[in-house]
Amino acid sequence: MIAIIDYGLGNLGSIANMLKIIGEKNIITDDIDTILSADKVILPGVGAFDAGMKNLNEKGLSEAIKKIALEDKKPVLGICLGMQLLGEKSEEGNLEGLGLIPFTNRRFEFPENTELKIPHMGWDIVRFKQKNPLLDKLDGQQRYYFVHSYYAVCSNEENVLMTCDYGYEFAAAVVRENVLGVQFHPEKSHNFGMALLENFVKKC
Repeated sequence: MIAIIDYGLGNLGSIANMLKIIGEKNIITDDIDTILSADKVILPGVGAFDAGMKNLNEKGLSEAIKKIALEDKKPVLGICLGMQLLGEKSEEGNLEGLGLIPFTNRRFEFPENTELKIPHMGWDIVRFKQKNPLLDKLDGQQRYYFVHSYYAVCSNEENVLMTCDYGYEFAAAVVRENVLGVQFHPEKSHNFGMALLENFVKKC
């Protein structure tokens, strides 16, 4: 069973529905015991960094996620804000992140004369930087749906799983052992997102 962590921010229902189509039992919950007993965990999220960390901390979920990731070594997948919270900090806020992967979140910055807008919104192409079970048999050009103003800057290149180009190259997905994060929304990315989530369910 997969636990989808409910901390007050996130597109939880869409993720649950996609997992149901894949055939994976899941539960949307903020109950720590239920989360700790799950086989895998998804940390979704839409919104501001500090609001996300504040909610996780107040509910006692930060320590639960760290235990799952670092002690139990169960697969954890962060999505959008959920991915950003896996890092150390963000220019968007002042609170410390979960610190599960060494990266910081920076805001997109472009010259005034550019046509690029913030947030980065819509479908975009990603490139794989390394092999991982999450990407197994994802052949051809992969496109996913993005909505974000901040992006991860990894301290170590080995933690970059995918990249995307929006004015400049940025990390579209990150990894450290059993902890994974994707900046895009697989639950909004149709067949591309379905295939990626199925890999998380069956191969990670």
